[in-house]
Amino acid sequence: MFTGLIQGLGYLQPQGQQQLLVQCKSVPFWDSLAIGDSVAVDGVCLTVETLVDQGFGVSVSPETVQRTTLSQRLNTRQAVNLEPALSVGDRLGGHFVTGHIDDVGVVQGIQQTDTSWELSFAVPDAIARYIVHKGSVAINGISLTVADCDESGAHFKVAVIPHSFANTNLQDLNLGDQVNIETDVLGKYVAKLLRFPRHASSTASLPEITPEFLSTHGFG
Repeated sequence: MFTGLIQGLGYLQPQGQQQLLVQCKSVPFWDSLAIGDSVAVDGVCLTVETLVDQGFGVSVSPETVQRTTLSQRLNTRQAVNLEPALSVGDRLGGHFVTGHIDDVGVVQGIQQTDTSWELSFAVPDAIARYIVHKGSVAINGISLTVADCDESGAHFKVAVIPHSFANTNLQDLNLGDQVNIETDVLGKYVAKLLRFPRHASSTASLPEITPEFLSTHGFG
């Protein structure tokens, strides 16, 4: 589990079939990194398999390659955002981010204002329903708030403070670039519950939660 608060930048190099080297020796969490740890790489949860002087090695599945932008970052000087997994007791400064990318979005607008950068994105219809005004979204692993969106959620805008813009790879984006999108996990669970109501599932025998039920069971 992650928060979407980026703690450093790295660069990717291929290391064989479905193997990547993440170069990141200068990141703040480098000294505490251990084999088996989870690290979000541009929002993608990956497991540290090897440690080397200049970074760490990971494996990526065909699903990860197909659904994310990681393959586009190979052998380039395009940075990837890095965040180690949460530890018990850590502050949750962003929102709950799982590191499981839903799909890829496209940059549609980049505009600098007096106080922030306004970035616009388009996402596939399959995940648009989870984009809501003032809701949370992770873009390349960065926890951001939806400042505005159309009715469907397929087109939305975020406002990025100068600190976040300067310390993440958002500063490298150009119009038409692709980004990793993870929508709010809570919204996905709610949507599934609404899509498959109680009477259509195996939980149909469970009692209905009413004020009377809560009172009877000591919640009054």
